[in-house]
Amino acid sequence: MNFFKTIYRSAILENPTFVLLLGMCPTLGTTSSAINGMSMGLATTGVLICSNGAISAIKNLVPDKIRIPVYIVVIATFVTLLQMLMQAYAPALNESLGIFIPLIVVNCILLGRAEAFASRHNVVSSIADGIGAGLGFTVALTLLGACREFLGSGSIASLSIFPESSGALLFILAPGAFIMLGFLIAAYRYIQSRKS
Repeated sequence: MNFFKTIYRSAILENPTFVLLLGMCPTLGTTSSAINGMSMGLATTGVLICSNGAISAIKNLVPDKIRIPVYIVVIATFVTLLQMLMQAYAPALNESLGIFIPLIVVNCILLGRAEAFASRHNVVSSIADGIGAGLGFTVALTLLGACREFLGSGSIASLSIFPESSGALLFILAPGAFIMLGFLIAAYRYIQSRKS
């Protein structure tokens, strides 16, 4: 499979957030701002790339009966390394994302990509799939966070556009995440239907 076609397919045609509806916990929980959404997406992308590559490299060594536990251990290893790096070099971001960083281990995007793609393809294709799925997830979270931040507090990436008092608090809260995600999914599907 072509490297760039794999990235395109994973990012656009099989977008984890807008098409497959996977990873809803971090999608809704961390996107109160564009920066938080982008940071969570990039953290997940890093783990996706590393875990897809590693799982693809060891797929022939792992017996079928224990493949899921092995995949989880591989993913957990990369998440632990990521969290240690964030604690050392980006403590404010680590504090902001909180429990959602360790929860990357159980994010169904990672296990889904490991089972559906990395366990069946070569290392290079699996890394391309990780890049595509991660970028699609990052763009979705950043967009959702930017929309919620703009409508809720009048800013994007902490840059004030209109007074915070004019914002709708609803969009900063959990119900606003569901509402805005619904609008973004509808917009995505409308755009995709116009292409075909």
